[in-house]
Amino acid sequence: MTRLNILDYLLIDEGKTAIDAIHDTTELAKLADDLGYHRFWVPEQHHALSIASSSPELLMMHLAGQTKNIRIGSGGIMLPHYSPFKVSEIFRTLEAIHPNRIDLGIGNSTGGRLVNHALNEEKEERLTYEQQVRDIQKYISDDKESSHRFQKLIATPVTATRPEMWMLGAGGSSTKIAAELGTAFTYAHFIKPFDVGIEIVNTYRKQFKPSLFHEKPIVSIAVFVVVGKTTDEAEQLAKSFDLWMASLETAKNPPFFPNVLTASNKHFSPFEKQKINNIRKRAIIGDSNYVKEEIQKLIAKYNCDEVILIPNIPGIENRKTAIELLAKEFQLT
Repeated sequence: MTRLNILDYLLIDEGKTAIDAIHDTTELAKLADDLGYHRFWVPEQHHALSIASSSPELLMMHLAGQTKNIRIGSGGIMLPHYSPFKVSEIFRTLEAIHPNRIDLGIGNSTGGRLVNHALNEEKEERLTYEQQVRDIQKYISDDKESSHRFQKLIATPVTATRPEMWMLGAGGSSTKIAAELGTAFTYAHFIKPFDVGIEIVNTYRKQFKPSLFHEKPIVSIAVFVVVGKTTDEAEQLAKSFDLWMASLETAKNPPFFPNVLTASNKHFSPFEKQKINNIRKRAIIGDSNYVKEEIQKLIAKYNCDEVILIPNIPGIENRKTAIELLAKEFQLT
């Protein structure tokens, strides 16, 4: 059976604060744990006023301590900003505290020129993304045999188990690196919902080399979902998603995730309406039965092992309802 996972953006709903958003996500993670979801991930988003997730590793520590069985992960750590050695130490520490429950999802988005400069202004030398990922694989796998510039360096604490390593991407170098290093791979359908995704996933499978992490290729697909009790309710909720995404796509930095009333009162320009039409191709919107059917089509299309749901829906109660409805549809418990 295909596993269902959640990537929660820690949305700061209209009228709420970042503190509220962290509390809401904690409640959502607990519920996801009880409902039988397999993974719960949080993103790394910098200079994003409506998202309370700039430090996923800290949120992971908190969420892992508040849940019992569900795997907690990063979706993902934006590696170009960091030392691979330090990232390895952080995630090995998380693994030591919560063995067999930690996922290290890695991405290469820099977050724009200003964010990239602020996070890297003191660096004299920049490694390639591929070299950074190779470094992490070496440190997490305790590889002291392969040729490496820090061959004898060990990322501590040393543990009997390892974080599960995932490469995140929509093509390009991420696919090649994931296959060559034998990591799991998440395809960002919510970024590129096109047929090229099938080619990317198949390329990963064909080029995959077994590793200490995985003996065979593991694929997950990430997609936006807006789920309501009825189709009409889902469409109402989706108005908030439309407005928020349209703001992001037009280089704005919304201070909160709008509620349905605010979104309903928004009059979109023809340009914005076209943006929304394109955005909707990246999401599944409808009642739980329809969303289930569309997810099953994605599973068949990609022949994937897992699906990551991104419930960008206004209000924590609506997000809770959404994952409850889908857990029931997929008979997770």
